Amino acid sequence: MSSEESSPRAESPPEIEASRRTVIKAGVAVTAAAAAPALPGTSEVLAGETSTGPVRTALHVNGVVREQEMEPRVTLLDALRERFGLTGTKKGCDRGECGACTVLVDGRRIKSCLTLAVMQQGREITTIEGLARGDRLHPVQAAFIENDGLQCGFCTPGQVMSAVACIDEDHAGSDDEIREWMSGNLCRCSCYPNIVASVRQAAEEMR
Repeated sequence: MSSEESSPRAESPPEIEASRRTVIKAGVAVTAAAAAPALPGTSEVLAGETSTGPVRTALHVNGVVREQEMEPRVTLLDALRERFGLTGTKKGCDRGECGACTVLVDGRRIKSCLTLAVMQQGREITTIEGLARGDRLHPVQAAFIENDGLQCGFCTPGQVMSAVACIDEDHAGSDDEIREWMSGNLCRCSCYPNIVASVRQAAEEMR
């Protein structure tokens, strides 16, 4: 008698056979569901949930409601610059590292390159263009000019907006505190001492 005839046939444990049957049944069910016709209205609902086309977006910027069709993926920074022509807000790193795109949303400073425009609907957005009152500069703007808190000027709008928030947040009690709370805004020209002096002067005037 050969060894093949004498050896008992290997059988799979019952639990493995059961799990195999479960997988096969699940696969058949999924295939059948995919082939079945969709219920009336189902395709429209699914299409609406995954739509990435332009949507009507209304943003309250500097006291004015601005509406435009834009895709949900448009950042607040691009909406301000490319759609509304408010180019005072600068695009620097586009990664939230330099602070050049800082604006105020409901009084809080945010980096507009890191948020979507559609997420800021119903909120009050303030850009550098909205600080002055006619020919009257905001105290922070005037202090930056008086203290030469800028050189090339590229980072200045973000610096000014962050400084306004820094003062409003009551984080301008000392030079060290100002440096700490302004550290999210980079100046490639290294005007930091003058920027600190500008924030300190504006804070004293606004108290």
